Amino acid sequence: MHDNHYKVLIIGSGPAGLTAGIYTARANFNPIIFEGIQPGGQLTITNDIENFPGFENGISGPVLMDTMRKQMQRFGGISVYKEITEIDFSKRPFILKSYEETYTADSVIISTGASAKYLGLESEKKFRGFGVSACATCDGFFFKGLKVLVVGGGDTAMEEALHLTKFASEVTIIHRRNEFRASQIMLERAQRNPKIKFLTNKTVKEIVGTEDNNKRALTGVILQDTKTGEISELQADGLFLGIGHQPNTALFKGVLEMDENGYLITQPGSTKTNIEGLFAAGDVADSVYRQAITAAGTGCMAATDVSKWFESQE
Repeated sequence: MHDNHYKVLIIGSGPAGLTAGIYTARANFNPIIFEGIQPGGQLTITNDIENFPGFENGISGPVLMDTMRKQMQRFGGISVYKEITEIDFSKRPFILKSYEETYTADSVIISTGASAKYLGLESEKKFRGFGVSACATCDGFFFKGLKVLVVGGGDTAMEEALHLTKFASEVTIIHRRNEFRASQIMLERAQRNPKIKFLTNKTVKEIVGTEDNNKRALTGVILQDTKTGEISELQADGLFLGIGHQPNTALFKGVLEMDENGYLITQPGSTKTNIEGLFAAGDVADSVYRQAITAAGTGCMAATDVSKWFESQE
């Protein structure tokens, strides 16, 4: 048990977790970082990052995250490719479990990020990976010359649709209302693109496709008009979800303070949670900005808060 004790344990390895790792490693805390089921976080499914300062010609998400990871490891940070499955934050040191192993920590930085939302249909689960996706940058390539649909009305949906025009012959954005939440610049960009069409006041009720000896293929969707209730079928080769994200906080329910959407609540101007010695950084506590650079910034803040907290303990 004693062998698995760390001063700083970090859960999650996106820009927030890895930046916190770099700073706490340089402060000689020898942090351990649990990279979880998606090492590098959401950025590993982002091809081109053009807005991260310092990269004039852009950089790919996986390369950026791998560079951050190596930078952290150079200062003594330890990467573990496991998921934390159980926590006990009722006493210190904190107890955390990863499947078969138990770890203890004096302080914990939570940077578990957020995940794409799905519609919640059974047929959607069935065709996930067989035409249904929540990541245009990961899967757009597979739809060269095909017709695809994007569900959503915010910036996420516009970004997905615009990216898909590089591959698909036609992209249709399906939105349940007539107005869009997307920023004006993103909406206009989508409206100007000749490959993008819009279908408003419609919701996806069902996903249809073929199943043949475990070979599945999406062939279209059943739509319902939100005004008239009328049902129609629309043929397509792929369906992309662009309906936002939910924070990965299920593990901390009933333990840490969250808002109504499940984002961790931190004290104003800091990364401190409602439990002393526990800090939150990145998208797990940010429903507003959700950018790589802001996540990295709060990772630095969390590391600084941890250092100050240890000083106050002595």
